[in-house]
Amino acid sequence: MDIEVQGSLVVTALILVVVITAAIIFLVRSVYTKRANSNLTQKHAGTTFSSPLEGRTKYPEVDTFSLSSTFLNYGLLASIILMILAFSWTQYEKIVDVSSLLGTLDEEIEMETPRTAEPPPPPPPPPPPKIQEVPNDVSVEETVTFKDLSPKDEEFQRPEPVADKPAPPPPPPPPPKEEEEEIFKVVEDQPAFPGCEGISDKAAKKKCADEKMLQFIYGNIKYPAIARENGVEGMVVVKFVVEKDGSITQAEVVRDIGAGCGAEALKVVNMMPKWEPGKQRGRAVRVQFNLPVKFKLE
Repeated sequence: MDIEVQGSLVVTALILVVVITAAIIFLVRSVYTKRANSNLTQKHAGTTFSSPLEGRTKYPEVDTFSLSSTFLNYGLLASIILMILAFSWTQYEKIVDVSSLLGTLDEEIEMETPRTAEPPPPPPPPPPPKIQEVPNDVSVEETVTFKDLSPKDEEFQRPEPVADKPAPPPPPPPPPKEEEEEIFKVVEDQPAFPGCEGISDKAAKKKCADEKMLQFIYGNIKYPAIARENGVEGMVVVKFVVEKDGSITQAEVVRDIGAGCGAEALKVVNMMPKWEPGKQRGRAVRVQFNLPVKFKLE
């Protein structure tokens, strides 16, 4: 037996059991109070009992133990009902309507060109040197002094022969650089969000995967408080790479509207599970994916 109930039904049933129990207690108490106020002493003045067990209750009309089996059955029934409802309590995932957002994935995304500071203007050229004219009638006298620099016999010493040392071995060649695998932007089989593996038609599978992805994104994203207070709306674009094993790497915000929206979208993208990797010519490859995330106040 498969029973699915919501939490509101369980709470309602619990409140109903409490109300019924309180009503039964009030009713039984009022009945026994009314019986106790009647003249039971004169009624049972000449009553005799055949055994002490039979006469253990002086007044049978106010014997509360006579209803013990009834109360026990009622308690068991209420406990069983509450237990069944508690074990059947089912929490449903929040379903986000993303039908109006499916068209945003196929739109052409204009990337903002990063602004770079303009280079400063080149410095002005230096002024030309000033040439000072020297009159020709000035005579310059120079005194030349010669010094004997030839080596003397007692100062000349023949250097000692130096033994030839073996040349050191050449250093080992540097390790070859690992070539980074190519990241594709368009492939034959695009990567897909998990949850639609049983669909064979490519178009239907893509639509299903897009819906699952958007439900995950908008089901986990939280509108930043600063953006909500300042009325910030718009589209954030997050670029990431789906690896050959389906993991998400190199996630970065390529378009941001500020107020913490870009950081929130990036956080949710990094929370995504492994995708079904993209394929080119039958083998898994790395694929770049651009995801637009809309922030709109309601």
